Amino acid sequence: MTGGCSARYDVVVAGGGPAGVAAASVLVRAGRRVLLVDAGRGPAPVGEALPAAARVLLRDLGAERVLTDGHLPCLANRSAWGSPALGSVDSILDPHGHGWHLDRPRFDRQLRGLARTQGVHLAERTTVRLPVRTPDGGWTVELRGPERRSVHCRWLVDATGRRAALARTLGARVLTRDRLIAVHLTLAPADPPPADTTTTVESAPDGWWYTAPLPTGHRLLAWYTDTDTDAAPGTPAGAEGFLRRLAVTRHVGPLAAVHPRPAAGGPRRAPAHSARLDPVCGEGWIAAGDAAVAFDPLSSQGILTALFTGVRAGQAVHARLGGERGAPGEYVRAVAAVRETYLRNHRAHYAAERRWPDRPFWRRRHLTTAPEETFR
Repeated sequence: MTGGCSARYDVVVAGGGPAGVAAASVLVRAGRRVLLVDAGRGPAPVGEALPAAARVLLRDLGAERVLTDGHLPCLANRSAWGSPALGSVDSILDPHGHGWHLDRPRFDRQLRGLARTQGVHLAERTTVRLPVRTPDGGWTVELRGPERRSVHCRWLVDATGRRAALARTLGARVLTRDRLIAVHLTLAPADPPPADTTTTVESAPDGWWYTAPLPTGHRLLAWYTDTDTDAAPGTPAGAEGFLRRLAVTRHVGPLAAVHPRPAAGGPRRAPAHSARLDPVCGEGWIAAGDAAVAFDPLSSQGILTALFTGVRAGQAVHARLGGERGAPGEYVRAVAAVRETYLRNHRAHYAAERRWPDRPFWRRRHLTTAPEETFR
């Protein structure tokens, strides 16, 4: 159904993941009228580990209780990195306590449901298209979903993920630093279920492996490598190569071996590159989450950064609507500071693995600087 400009909002948030929900929650609790638009398309995120530090951000959003329903505590993070030996960092050493293995689709639904109870208007299975400036300095955007309609808003928030779909239509560029991809496979529950509640990372000559249990009893396997290496299998033809590489791992393979393999379907691919948006905001719009800055999953900072940037973007938009012209600039500086800290830690972590210095994957990451490319 197609309609005219049927509603007016202070802010339309494109993207119903953690960043979008955080921005919408901050804004609605500040008294703004907010529409959160969730496309709900594509493969659902399978699972992700949430660091314990996220507890503080979730508490500030009134969302801490979602972690008690359907998610699995993560009691340690183990890695074989720079050495074949497996080291472990126990959650007892973290002042925030343990992290979580998320049922990610459930987590996202819980956050959107909470936002709705806080007063956020929610449009599901819908995308934001065709942003057009209006004479009053706001926007008219088209919503495409079960029904098609136009709405008016004063500001836009792009929380659409790595592609930054909305910001790119407004002239922004996504700049990438590498070609990292995740090739992932979800294994069926084991019988009897293993007692393991840890994440495990293991480096290899052409990339690195990650595995973790999921709250559903399944196990997530992920192989991280570059798109242009021989170690980047396709789907489904590359399943044999994926499993062959898994078989020679020292730590990840045995954890996977107790789980039945899926009866059908091979590993899937997903982008995992580091990226930033240029610029992060413009006149009447702002980006948050992976749309603003995206990190290598090795950092385990994806959802944490999404929540942080979502909160800060919401605060910046509220302040700007209240007349504080410098608020977006403060947000830009905050995102830049987070990214600089990430880059320092990223370089240090990859520098710690020196067993394969001549392999392209590792040689690239041992460079002190890396060129940026425009995302296509």
